[in-house]
Parts: sequence; structure tokens; C-alpha cells
Amino acid sequence: MLGVVLAVVAAVQVPGCSLEPSATPPSVSVESPARSRAAVEGFAQCPQHFPGPAPTVAWPGRQRALCFDGFAALYSGESKTPLYTVQKLTRASVEAAKGLKRVDRFYPEARLPAADRAQLADYAGSGYDRGHLSPAGDMPSVTAKAQSFSLANMVPQAPQLNQGAWNQIEQSTRKYAARANGAVFVFTGPSFDRQPATIGPGNVWVPSHTWKVVYSSGDGRAWAYWTVNRGGTHSLQPIGYREFEQRSGLALLPEAMH
Repeated sequence: MLGVVLAVVAAVQVPGCSLEPSATPPSVSVESPARSRAAVEGFAQCPQHFPGPAPTVAWPGRQRALCFDGFAALYSGESKTPLYTVQKLTRASVEAAKGLKRVDRFYPEARLPAADRAQLADYAGSGYDRGHLSPAGDMPSVTAKAQSFSLANMVPQAPQLNQGAWNQIEQSTRKYAARANGAVFVFTGPSFDRQPATIGPGNVWVPSHTWKVVYSSGDGRAWAYWTVNRGGTHSLQPIGYREFEQRSGLALLPEAMH
């Protein structure tokens, strides 16, 4: 399924990553390139989470760059979800994360305008989990772990996916980072249908797919996972980064990095 509604303009433009105007739902405002660039300027406060320049997402609108201790999130007030999160994993950070107590205290993100926030009530009784994009299990400090429960780090995710295959993908990524030669950077995000389903009174968008891109800086390798957001059996087989670009329309890494 290639009906993706996100387009990214990275530091190096990748052909074919822009959507045709007809692909945009009538209710969605498209960010101009200038506004997309302005949206990521807030990441100047946390460049350590990125492998290179922060990618700009051209769609959907009302974006906000959010820095956390353990990750960064480019958030959309239109979908009321992140468009992506990004984090840096190292052997030291994976080791530090071990044994830290997890306290499941989900909270709406106060730094966002009230009209753009996902709320706890949106997920209540929805049938979907509050699915972490940057996982709590990766967080190397008590503060970072607590921050990972911001709803600005969540998408509505099918419980069987979130608690099954997606959890295994997260664990596999941690294990790789624990033995990698160099830092590992991880982008995680949603992909939406052109007419996305929604949950809650705030109409939080439900992704059709969730994905994770892993970039190993030590050897310049990049790969991705692509999962359908539903119950049932899911493949844990990674796909190549080029295939991820083709499926998603996203260009997260400059050409020199893959």
C-alpha cells in the first residue's frame, strides 16, 4: 500500500518525495517549504538526537519541533501525532536504560497549543494503545523515561501490534545498538491513509502503518521496518532504506549517509 500522505524535504532533495495536490485530503492544510523549514528550527536546542540536518516534513500543517532529554519529535497539530521522532542510541545509553523503573504516566503535552494536543480522553475506550514512537525502554534516565510518556510521542496503535511485533522490533534495535560500532540513530513515525480514521473527541489520526528507520553511523548502513497497524501476524523482516523511501515518500537521511 503506497497511499502515503507525508512528504519530506531533507537536506538533500530526493526526487519523487512530494505529493501531488490531489493526494491531500480537503481538511488538511499543506505547509509551505518556508514554514516547514521554520518548524524544525526548534531542533537547534537538541541537535544531538539527529544524524544530520533535521528533515522537514511538508505535510500536514501546524507543526512544532519538540526537544526531550532522550529524543526529539516533529509534531503535527493536524493529526495530533508526531510526524516522526528521532533518537540517538549508544552502547552506554542502552546500558544506562537497563533496570530503570517504568512508570506508565501518560500526559498531554503542555508545550502545545490546547487545540493541537492529543488528550488522554482521545485514547480512552478507543480500542487502540497509546503506542510509543521513541520507546520508554530506550530512555537512559528517569527523567527521559518519564518524558517518553508524553502524548506527543504517541500514535494510536493496534494492541496486538504494539505489544507483539512492534515490541520485538524495539528490542531488536536496542540489541543492535548495544553491540554496534558507533552511534545508532532511529527515526520512527506513522503513515496515514488519504482519508485517515480518527479516535476521540479530538479526532486523533489513526496510522495505516508505523515504521522505524535505523541508521548505523559506524558503518553507514540504514534499514527500516514497515508494519501494518492492525492485529494479526506481522513480519519482522527489515526492508532496505531505498524501499522505505519508495513506500513512504520520506527522505530522512541525506544521500551521503546511505
